[in-house]
Amino acid sequence: MAEGLAQFSLQGKRALVTGASRGIGRALAIGLAQAGAAVAVAARSADALAETLSQLQGLGATAVGVAMDVSRAAECSRGVAQAAEALGGLDILVNNAGIEEVRASLEVDEALWDRILDTNLKGSFFCAQAGAKAMLAGGRGGAILNLCSLTSEVGIPTAVPYGSSKTGLLGMTRALAAEWAPLGLRVNAIAPGYFRTALTEPFYASEAWSAAMLAKIPLGRFGNLEDLTGTAIFLCSDAARYVTGQCLAVDGGTLASI
Repeated sequence: MAEGLAQFSLQGKRALVTGASRGIGRALAIGLAQAGAAVAVAARSADALAETLSQLQGLGATAVGVAMDVSRAAECSRGVAQAAEALGGLDILVNNAGIEEVRASLEVDEALWDRILDTNLKGSFFCAQAGAKAMLAGGRGGAILNLCSLTSEVGIPTAVPYGSSKTGLLGMTRALAAEWAPLGLRVNAIAPGYFRTALTEPFYASEAWSAAMLAKIPLGRFGNLEDLTGTAIFLCSDAARYVTGQCLAVDGGTLASI
């Protein structure tokens, strides 16, 4: 049985991170590689992965890029299979790919609803399904980590499609964890708090919004991308071998103080 710091190591593990061309996805891919994993990174465009791959290779990590559009189930199946083949199997899947658009609910149309839900929720499910099949084929079990959100727990105005997708993702995490535990697969999630990324930049463009949100964070600062990597490594490692169906908020205490 793994003991001490060794149980946090991902040495010998093979991971796929979706939406890894920038932001949280890139940070998580780098964190997993630093913990010893071989990493496949995915985005809609292979060209968009160049910087992420460069940073991973600079660490001396085994790294491959996969072009896939997670909003299409067939693409999820193909992309996960391609990643597993390139790495010689799959032990970890991080469902990070996601999109958001700020829009008043009375102005949300079907196209926006479908675009957000297809990427954030449907894509995560079909990637998880394909990932589970690859992990079971390898016979070593595995860990799936979904990227939920504070909107999985609380309502945020002008973010109804996004919040609906992330609330659904939390339910999906719990249901898959319960169903797949007997198969040796763990499914967990992290819910990032307020992190400034390209996805969330429209919010931070408002100084008034930023000041109001900062006042809600007990630790007194917005998150840095590096704040997420330790949590991800833990949940994907043997240190969390008895943890499944959980969503850990990495939010500076925001949810705890509401």
